[in-house]
Amino acid sequence: MKATDSHNQRIASLTFASVYPAYVIKVQKKGRTEDELIEVITWLTGYNRQELNELIERKVTFEEFFAEAKLNQSANLITGTICGYRIEDIENPLTQKVRYLDKLVDELAKGKKMDKILRS
Repeated sequence: MKATDSHNQRIASLTFASVYPAYVIKVQKKGRTEDELIEVITWLTGYNRQELNELIERKVTFEEFFAEAKLNQSANLITGTICGYRIEDIENPLTQKVRYLDKLVDELAKGKKMDKILRS
């Protein structure tokens, strides 16, 4: 699947605050915790819990969210498919970062061990 410009723009304009509750529900339905979710997001972005809360309060878009993030140097090890897209083949850097996050949330929800999720 090839992402279109409109698809990439739609992702860029989504607010992190609008998606975060869905992430929490997804992982909790599968027996994981919000603390584990925050650990995964922190690993990927470098944000701490307080910074994440501030970003949620500010209702930043994914574009702003990832512009301020310090992406983990091992993020490129996140591969596979998510939402029909092969992560390593996504050309738009922002869309790829959002799909990294989606993939990590999926792995957490599927019960994968934390050391595997965090590529340790």
